[in-house]
Amino acid sequence: MYLWIKALHIVAVVTWFAALFYLPRLYVYHAMARDKGEQQAIDYFSVMERKLYRGIMTPSMIAVIVFGLWLLYLMPHWLGMGWMHVKLLLVVLLVAYHHVCLVYLKQFAAGRCRRSHVFFRWFNELPVVVLLAIVILAVLKPF
Repeated sequence: MYLWIKALHIVAVVTWFAALFYLPRLYVYHAMARDKGEQQAIDYFSVMERKLYRGIMTPSMIAVIVFGLWLLYLMPHWLGMGWMHVKLLLVVLLVAYHHVCLVYLKQFAAGRCRRSHVFFRWFNELPVVVLLAIVILAVLKPF
């Protein structure tokens, strides 16, 4: 049972991160289209952003949390390890990042987002750093 839950958790993580990488990239293009006044592109990006967030990103996040909690239930001794505390903190930060993405999605949809495409290029890098840290913690279990 453990290996099945772990496999499903990994699939959910991969799917969630794919969306976490792609949605802010769409924001880059959306901001560029906004700055150029390209309404057709703006409308297209708005639809893509909404569908990605609601149809893939959020269900994937929920699956990551459910399968992760299930793994902790099966392996409760992990909760006594420092690496797991840091990993869980990083997951909480990712959930917050996920919700910040929703704030920007709503701002873009309402035509109120004034952040630049350069801001979103940097914003897009945050999940990369978190992914690197989480993988190192989960594989090496350094403390």
